Amino acid sequence: MKIASVLLAVTLTAPAAPAHQPSDPHHPAGRATGTWASSMIAAAPDIFGTPNWSAGFDNQSVRQVVPVSQGGSGVRIRVSNVYGASPLRVTGATIGRAGEGAAVRPGSLRPVTFGHRGSTVVPAGHEIASDLTPLRVTPLDRLAVTFYFAQPTGPATFHLFGLATSYRAAGDHRLDRDAGAFGETSQSFYYLSGVDVAGASRTVVAFGDSITDGAFSTPDADNRYPDELAERLVAAGRRTGVLNAGIGGNQVLTDQPGFGDRGVARFTRDALDRPGVRTVIILEGINDIGMGEGTGRPVTAQQLIDGHQAMIRAAHARHVKVIGATITPTKGVTYPGYYTERGEAVRDAVNEWIRTSGAYDAVADFDRALADPADPDRMRADYNGGDALHPNDAGMRAMAAAVNLRDL
Repeated sequence: MKIASVLLAVTLTAPAAPAHQPSDPHHPAGRATGTWASSMIAAAPDIFGTPNWSAGFDNQSVRQVVPVSQGGSGVRIRVSNVYGASPLRVTGATIGRAGEGAAVRPGSLRPVTFGHRGSTVVPAGHEIASDLTPLRVTPLDRLAVTFYFAQPTGPATFHLFGLATSYRAAGDHRLDRDAGAFGETSQSFYYLSGVDVAGASRTVVAFGDSITDGAFSTPDADNRYPDELAERLVAAGRRTGVLNAGIGGNQVLTDQPGFGDRGVARFTRDALDRPGVRTVIILEGINDIGMGEGTGRPVTAQQLIDGHQAMIRAAHARHVKVIGATITPTKGVTYPGYYTERGEAVRDAVNEWIRTSGAYDAVADFDRALADPADPDRMRADYNGGDALHPNDAGMRAMAAAVNLRDL
């Protein structure tokens, strides 16, 4: 089956939120714009030494701290049970401005309602949005969202590489302002797939793999390249939200347990269905090349180009602008398959197509932004996060600086 056909089939058959939910854009509470997001995967075991709680929760509270890109007069949250095998019962939730650790700033804690009720049930395979909660937030603020699950949830829909500390407590601690009960920590997000705000005018989605996800940037510092791009937009006075749709290990063409659905399959849900989206930046392909080479099933440049073209067509069908980001340097990477002569030829060919074909509406040349001038196949030493593949904080800033704000 052609990749474009696969994408079309997924788009036509993907489950939609029930029409009465505020996630319906025609609902009066639906006119809000994305200000933070996290792309979800199915429950997965610990990998790469990152313990998580995706086995599920029972009589436990989970507090998650997220940075918003834009502010407004009210916020709503998105709760995802896309990979759940049974309905998810959320006994209750709160939101407030984050303090130190798991603490919430005084006077900011608010109950979250769903259809004017304090609890909700999210059907398996669905995502819903809460009602708009009256809480004024400012650009680049940090919010604390707390869920309480009184009953067993079963395996959790979650985001593995959060690079942000989440907190867990036994019992119902939704209304706790202090951090005392929250003695357990994780670096993942659970069920929380988005935060929307009443106030921003449009949204940019950064779609990609672990580099977009922020791997090897400083945990809890919000230095991922989409965070740095949000800071640039705020400094420029632009009321534009930035959403991170990166998933560590994600590929354009292949599903991989623990690394999410392939890019062409998740593109509609994770990018085009986000409220207020006007532009998507796509940085994908290095894992198709590296994992293909490493497993003896190499991908061709044309296969990757076909995948990119399928996503471009899907975006243009929604009148969404799409920016192609070139695949970043890999020379010196020690992971098997990630730097081979054949793989490098594929990377070069795809990058040349992104730069020159005109298929994308604009280009963000992350390859050249990170490349060592003396050896362009290698990442600059001062941008190297340690494995020659993932940029450090300085490299993330260089990527954000390579995006022309006029293209957004």
